[in-house]
Amino acid sequence: MRIIKKPEIRKAEILDAAEKLFHAKGYEAVTVNDILMALNISKGAFYHYFKSKEEALDEIIEKYIREGVDRAEKIAASSLSPVQKLFETIMAVNTKNNAEETLILESFNDKDNSKMHKKILTETITRLSPCLAKVIEEGIDAGIFSTSYPNESVQIILTAGIVLFNPDYFSYTKAEAETKATAFLAAMERILGAKPGSFSEFTEAFNIEKASSLGYLR
Repeated sequence: MRIIKKPEIRKAEILDAAEKLFHAKGYEAVTVNDILMALNISKGAFYHYFKSKEEALDEIIEKYIREGVDRAEKIAASSLSPVQKLFETIMAVNTKNNAEETLILESFNDKDNSKMHKKILTETITRLSPCLAKVIEEGIDAGIFSTSYPNESVQIILTAGIVLFNPDYFSYTKAEAETKATAFLAAMERILGAKPGSFSEFTEAFNIEKASSLGYLR
């Protein structure tokens, strides 16, 4: 007897199965048939909700990006100073709900999972930039920052941080990581037109574990 489930439940089951398979095998290695077999459903059931495997991937990534942006927007709307908001917002993006979510996102960001890696990279920068740009504009109004390009400045900072602190690209000793973090904060001050030392209070907190987390990357 075929079990009839509500559309939202069935769609969530398909996404959950796809996510676990993408994590276990890598996006490129997973086929639609793999997802069908995991749930024992027909092709029609899958294609009723998704046009392709890539569309399912987009929804999975959207979920994680949206959660990160929501956390960032709450901080941006708080009573913290613009400098604190900027730092806390960037750090908040890497906050995970549990160990399983952390593991899944790390696998998605693995350089060998190139399709997902690229999507998360571009979506994180694109979606987070407007939120952080508002924080920069607030800092400009307060005389803390001075730049004619709030959104572009944020995109430069995020992109540089994601690449510089991604261990898939670079490996550092503890001393090297501390130097890179200090230099990165100094560069942020220059890009944003902040006074030297504006971010110095965050140097210790901005260690390699947190710096490498920018944009959901390891």
